[in-house]
Amino acid sequence: MSDAPPSTPSSNVQTIVFMVILSFVCALILSLLASALAKPKEVAKELDRSKQMMIAAHILDHDGHFLMQDSEGKSVPARYQDGLLVPGTGKETATRDQLIDIYQKRFKPILVDAKGGVTTFEKEGINPDFYITEHRKTGYYKQPYKLLYEILPNAKDETKPEGYVIPVNGLGLWDAIFGYLALSPDGNTVIGISWYDQKETPGLGANIAEKPWQMNFPGKKIFQESATASADLKTAPLGIVVVKGKVTDVYGEAPKSKSAVDGMAGATLTGNGVTDAYRDVLAAYRPFLMKVNSESKKNKE
Repeated sequence: MSDAPPSTPSSNVQTIVFMVILSFVCALILSLLASALAKPKEVAKELDRSKQMMIAAHILDHDGHFLMQDSEGKSVPARYQDGLLVPGTGKETATRDQLIDIYQKRFKPILVDAKGGVTTFEKEGINPDFYITEHRKTGYYKQPYKLLYEILPNAKDETKPEGYVIPVNGLGLWDAIFGYLALSPDGNTVIGISWYDQKETPGLGANIAEKPWQMNFPGKKIFQESATASADLKTAPLGIVVVKGKVTDVYGEAPKSKSAVDGMAGATLTGNGVTDAYRDVLAAYRPFLMKVNSESKKNKE
């Protein structure tokens, strides 16, 4: 009895064709899924950025609860009611719709020019969505018109800003870092900070995104004072310095301590990146910060 005949070339071709078709179908499915999920993914990122801005401005805490200022200017628990924030228990978690509503009502994007003048997207003929998306990675501070957010009051009829949020970006140890810096109306005192995008080492540099380290910033001054406890706003160094170790050990009670925060153990290079980011970004906003600081002093006289 003769042996079975060898496989014909046609059977090999059929196998190859089947594999090619299967690979194509799988690639098509993955491509369709990626396309379908792209929009929801970007919406989720945008919501997170909005939450991080509210955290920096102390309108939201790190656990998802709203905050408001009491009569003494202290942050206290709040809850959402009819489009505004009212005193709460600290147990009411903000919903997605509430977060979006408060963000849209309390944060107004504006532009400032190289001389510190304030303008709008409409006046300059700039598409806000394109501008914000296009320059997010490279940094708004590098643009002729720099992005800034006014923090509007928790009231329906008041429009005078109660603070400002500046987008900040720089380089950490491994990659770019992106965050927000919220300032009081005097353009000098820090309300709070947040970092919404970073790829630093977990447990070390990644601590820049955690509440315990971020709570070192409220009350700090971005115009660094000289040894005489004064700051010439035209020439004073700008930023917040992340020291190696503790501020009390490095500066003690010296004026420079007002513009410095404790470093993170094992994350010196990330701290340096944060220091550089604040210095570089804030330098571009100096004319604006000087103007609001001058206006704030006049209002107090």
